[in-house]
Amino acid sequence: MVFIVFTASCATKAKNPNYSQMHLPIVGTWKLISGITIKGTDTTLTGYTKNQEVIKIINRTHFAFMRHDLGKDSVAVFVSGGGRCKIGDKKYIEYLDFCNYRAWENNIFEFEYNIRGDTLITTGIEKVDDLNVNHINIEKLARIKQ
Repeated sequence: MVFIVFTASCATKAKNPNYSQMHLPIVGTWKLISGITIKGTDTTLTGYTKNQEVIKIINRTHFAFMRHDLGKDSVAVFVSGGGRCKIGDKKYIEYLDFCNYRAWENNIFEFEYNIRGDTLITTGIEKVDDLNVNHINIEKLARIKQ
């Protein structure tokens, strides 16, 4: 009986061209630990996590991110966006279809990524001509375990 289940499992993998993409290690839910932006010769540790929390959810075809403040006062911060994505072995492309900062919408961001244990590091160029944004963005994220 075990042999039959194993054989059926192997046959499913062979027939499903998306099998390898379904098991990519980048797929999951991530919490931002740190962010660095580099513009020209200036390097800045961005304050995404100071009194805020950011999570990113990635599946085979889409991604979403949410950032909110951790305060109790009247200064509320909420940023969200998402859209389609393409995932390769070490390359990850985001098509930002939705964002509450509308000037960021309809832009494409390409990242190289590396995963070590439960840590994801992404590096790419964020360029939005209408906002005069053009910098390297490096983010370090930790996998959220269920």
